[in-house]
Amino acid sequence: MEPKELELWLDRDRQHQILDRLVERLGLTRARGECFLRLWIYLLVKERKEQNPQIKPPLVELTLLDRPVSCSHREAAELFYSDRERGSDRSAGMMLDKLAALGLIRKQFDGNISRIEIVVTAKDLEPEIASQVAIKIDRFDPRCDAIPIANLLAANYNWMNHNTEATPHRIVNILRQWAHQYDRGMRVLRRQDNLNPIGFYILYPTAAASVANFFTAPSKSLHLSAIGDTDPFMMAQTGDLGCVSVFVRSWAIDREYLDRYRVLFLEDTQKTLFQMQVDFPNLCDIYTMIIHPMYEYQASALGFQNMSRDRQLSVYWMYLPLDRFLALNIAECFPPKA
Repeated sequence: MEPKELELWLDRDRQHQILDRLVERLGLTRARGECFLRLWIYLLVKERKEQNPQIKPPLVELTLLDRPVSCSHREAAELFYSDRERGSDRSAGMMLDKLAALGLIRKQFDGNISRIEIVVTAKDLEPEIASQVAIKIDRFDPRCDAIPIANLLAANYNWMNHNTEATPHRIVNILRQWAHQYDRGMRVLRRQDNLNPIGFYILYPTAAASVANFFTAPSKSLHLSAIGDTDPFMMAQTGDLGCVSVFVRSWAIDREYLDRYRVLFLEDTQKTLFQMQVDFPNLCDIYTMIIHPMYEYQASALGFQNMSRDRQLSVYWMYLPLDRFLALNIAECFPPKA
């Protein structure tokens, strides 16, 4: 089904409205939003035609599927890339994986055929109503926070590793080790009513001997995931004048709270980096690795630049000068959504 045929079932203006919501509300890139919207329309029409072969366009509204609907990688490729440079079946399969990682679809893969469910509803695309939950930001507590934060972070790796059991236990141990070494860069966004963590970041002062790793394949530097047993990055010791790099080893907020508290948590990140400059006076570079596609929008909005992609996994390095990040007005980077 080509884009012009999709417009018969859902007119272009309505598609643009929904696409804008996907980009703004869920933080998708526009390209992924277009692929998801096309997939949603296509699968819904396919299901309706199976139920009633005589059905005619248009659709009254976009709704969830009654059941999983089959879609081959070839179908997805024609759907995603028919009006642009042709993408391969493999590219279409990778796009389906990313949409699943973002929580937009659920899929069961069998050979070259996926049975797909749409997870997002029209209600999810409506403007978010601010919650009355009170929150606070403070230091990471290795005794109380390690396990809930490990479970929060594991979701970023599960879609990539397909290993949902080993990762949380591994992360717990690593977080406690890092906190013992240097905990100033480890901060937690938590609810005040029950003190449960809903967000976490770690700013890792990187020893000069490890900086070369930022210029190698990202997959060689994964450590919080269950892929690598040895940490390729050494932490700099407080007062190290040779430490010029900080590695954002993790920055995550529970998806339910992300839009609401993103700016607040990023502003706290700025404050923490100012404090870290006291311990490491020559800090000037920030590196991060994009592991989950949900955070691509955020990194780009802050001005991070792509460095190198990985041939094995959908991860890549990004870089931003520290001075430029500290000079940002974070609220202006993420204006309120209409």
